[in-house]
Amino acid sequence: MPAFRICSVRRATTNTRVVRLDLGEARFHFRAGQAARLGPADDERSAPYSIASSPEDTRKGRFLEFLIKVDADGGWGERFPPLRRGMRLSLKGPLGTFTFPEHPSAGRFLFIAGGTGIAPMRSMIRHARAIGHGGRLSVLYSARTPEDFAYRGELRGMARRGDLQLILTATRGQDERWRGGRGRITLTQLEVLLDDPATMCFVCGPAAMVDDVPRMLRQLGVDNSRIRIEDW
Repeated sequence: MPAFRICSVRRATTNTRVVRLDLGEARFHFRAGQAARLGPADDERSAPYSIASSPEDTRKGRFLEFLIKVDADGGWGERFPPLRRGMRLSLKGPLGTFTFPEHPSAGRFLFIAGGTGIAPMRSMIRHARAIGHGGRLSVLYSARTPEDFAYRGELRGMARRGDLQLILTATRGQDERWRGGRGRITLTQLEVLLDDPATMCFVCGPAAMVDDVPRMLRQLGVDNSRIRIEDW
């Protein structure tokens, strides 16, 4: 597998890092929402991670961006050593069919993410805006605490500019200063963002959320053919 140098590592939350791989002159073609397998260049093992950059970001900046969960010691994937600038990672991909439509006919899209499941959604949202998709984009994002929302500032900036509708909900650890949603994703929260059953819905996150949310979407009248689940 080809290997590429990490050009930056940035803290996203306490237990996640935004990692960029420098592609240099190499070409890496992918569709928004796809994933790739990453691992240290000197290790045969690898783990799958959704690509957080859009295809347009990658072509312009010559990098791939990933949101990677780390443990208390900074380890990641298959107990790999901490990520650092200059480290070389093997890259295999792209992988998966969880992708934004190549020729979107739907006017409305709803992205429902939990934890690091926001990564492929970010790729899709940035891609949709880059291609000039004029439909409505909505995001319902769940995390454990208010400090655990990766890309929170970016998403809120998009919401302020009117690029998308956004609901953040924290399942625990809130205090009186938190003005977002509380608890797990509910039917009521989905209903606020879903006023048309023809909306295309994307779901990515923890197993319990991926089990519950499609059922609630169907309850709100969304046909199963319009529900996409990340399941690599």
